[in-house]
Amino acid sequence: MRIAVAHLYPDYLNIYADRGNIAVLTRRAALRGHALHVTGVEPGDPLDPSAFDLLYVGGGQDREQALIAPDLARRGPAIAAAVQAGTAALAVCGGYQLLGRGYRGRDGSWMPGAGVLPLETVAGEQRLIGDVLLEADLGGGVTIPVAGFENHAGRTLLDRGATPLGRVLAGHGNDGTSGFEGCRVGSAIGTYLHGPLLPRNPELADWLLCRALEHAGAPGELEPLSDELERLAHAVSAGRARSRGGR
Repeated sequence: MRIAVAHLYPDYLNIYADRGNIAVLTRRAALRGHALHVTGVEPGDPLDPSAFDLLYVGGGQDREQALIAPDLARRGPAIAAAVQAGTAALAVCGGYQLLGRGYRGRDGSWMPGAGVLPLETVAGEQRLIGDVLLEADLGGGVTIPVAGFENHAGRTLLDRGATPLGRVLAGHGNDGTSGFEGCRVGSAIGTYLHGPLLPRNPELADWLLCRALEHAGAPGELEPLSDELERLAHAVSAGRARSRGGR
């Protein structure tokens, strides 16, 4: 099966090797006989989000976020419509913040977002840094442990009733106080976890692939892989997070 992926702003948003998430999805799909067809989308490029099965936005620093924010905000309604129609999505750190309504800086400035996720972000005084472990809720009674690395000054505030990606077991999460990390709307996920995220969380990678396959019109089922190295990487990251203790 051909899985169409739009990689938004790869030349701007690729901090902490977030591009590796695409490499993981490509490899895990290929091992099951599927092919990822990845289209890079830069500011001003044409994009019909409904033509893709998966949308990906990586993380970036403040300067890069400011450069792409107006373009992403312009695309917001079309991306939101695609997500509501079942398109899968993964947005990491800066991409996560900008899929919300926007980012309020310490100076009061406002950086507009796409308005796809029910949240907004405000600048904090100190960075929240370190390994994170959470219990992620993927819907339908499916919960999995997810481990990764966070490094962000923003405090992301979910709207009342919004669904977080998961509950923080160790680390800071969205704001360091709520006990939540990330946000999920249908098959779209936003998270602060870098690393990159997917090499150490194969279950999450496969969940995204399954949702993309369903959008492409194929059964969302994947035969299992051995994942020995991936599970070892997860265990190391989870162990570092646990050593930090709770929030």
